[in-house]
Amino acid sequence: MSNAAIVYPPAIVTPGTTWLQESKLWLIQHVGLEKDALHIYVALLLLFGSAWLFRWRLSGWKPAAIVLAAALAGEAWDIRDGLMTSVPLAVSLPFSVHDLWNTMFWPVAILLLARYTPLFGERAGPDELNQNG
Repeated sequence: MSNAAIVYPPAIVTPGTTWLQESKLWLIQHVGLEKDALHIYVALLLLFGSAWLFRWRLSGWKPAAIVLAAALAGEAWDIRDGLMTSVPLAVSLPFSVHDLWNTMFWPVAILLLARYTPLFGERAGPDELNQNG
């Protein structure tokens, strides 16, 4: 793993740009985690939280879909904020792709492990996967 830090455009990380960006900066400063780590924590919280709340299996597509929907909405908002603060799409889009990859890696890995290995308990058959999502 590289030790190189990602350098985000100033309009995306400078306080005073948009309330969403300010909120994220506040959270980063007060929780003590990097932005990339927060993406992973929120993804896992949404994955396990939705599976628990709705009693969905981790081997089904629904918990990962919740994470994907939240990640896409967040990145769309980041792109919108960037455009409002004069950050060109060509600059912000690679960061959004990075964030989506970072956010979805572990939910997809857990989905595949739950579906194709006995790691998370008994494997569900194809009929059970279709019924329980």
